[in-house]
Amino acid sequence: MQRLALTALLVADYDEAIDFYVRKAGFDLVEDTDQGGGKRWVVVRPPGSDAALLLARATGEQAARIGDQAAGRVMLFLETDDFARDHARMAAAGVRFLEAPRHEPYGSVAVWVDLYGTKWDLIAPAQTGTPAPPR
Repeated sequence: MQRLALTALLVADYDEAIDFYVRKAGFDLVEDTDQGGGKRWVVVRPPGSDAALLLARATGEQAARIGDQAAGRVMLFLETDDFARDHARMAAAGVRFLEAPRHEPYGSVAVWVDLYGTKWDLIAPAQTGTPAPPR
């Protein structure tokens, strides 16, 4: 058996990224371990999810990729069982949505960005297990 457990996401600062993902996006802080030398192992994940993000502080030339790891495309997909609830909560917390919610044949969706500009879809599939089409 295999599963995708972590996705590394470049960030400029651990604490501001934790603040955004926990306070605004509503994720849980799973781990924040000091690794010495200014490095930390910081993991956040949506409530109820097995998949998580490793918030990786960029160094050197990596800094130019913060917020643009997917070359302007939607990079990550946050699936919800209640689109209206999560959209309203995130918007009220200050998450910036780039569009109004859309209702497509595959489900309800709206693109949002994190504090660095990384694009996400908030999506509630029309049917359980129906993935969003590629962007």
